[in-house]
Amino acid sequence: MARPSDYSPELVALICARMAEGESLRSVCRDDAMPALSTVFRWLGDHKEFQEQYARARQARASAMEEEILSISDDDSDYKITNPETGNTRVNAEFVARSRLKVDTRKWLMARMAPKVYGDKVAQEISGPDGEAVKTFTRIELVAAPIPEGMGEG
Repeated sequence: MARPSDYSPELVALICARMAEGESLRSVCRDDAMPALSTVFRWLGDHKEFQEQYARARQARASAMEEEILSISDDDSDYKITNPETGNTRVNAEFVARSRLKVDTRKWLMARMAPKVYGDKVAQEISGPDGEAVKTFTRIELVAAPIPEGMGEG
């Protein structure tokens, strides 16, 4: 069965719904019942209504990642390893590192998909030496105008 390649509002709605549930566009397009990634990108360039739906789906996907972060952070199923011979337990450093990577990756993606909601707030503050206020100076230069002839005598 060939992949669909004709644009349809129903297919676009299905793609966006899967993205809103947390799937990446690349993952959706791996499904043989879905169009190829290149086809979807072409549709995005050709159809304004799809661009709008896609933007909303990306924002919803960022929210779904927020839920995934909570789930990953709360999962302690493989947090400890027990040695069957000795019964000693230790922290599973690989599990902890992998969980951290998953959370950090999702946070990074969320900040790019919805920067107003999940992005870092950047503020710039300018100060002088030792944190003091910046001093400003205004230079006023007085320039003597030439005295018109006949006015300076007298």
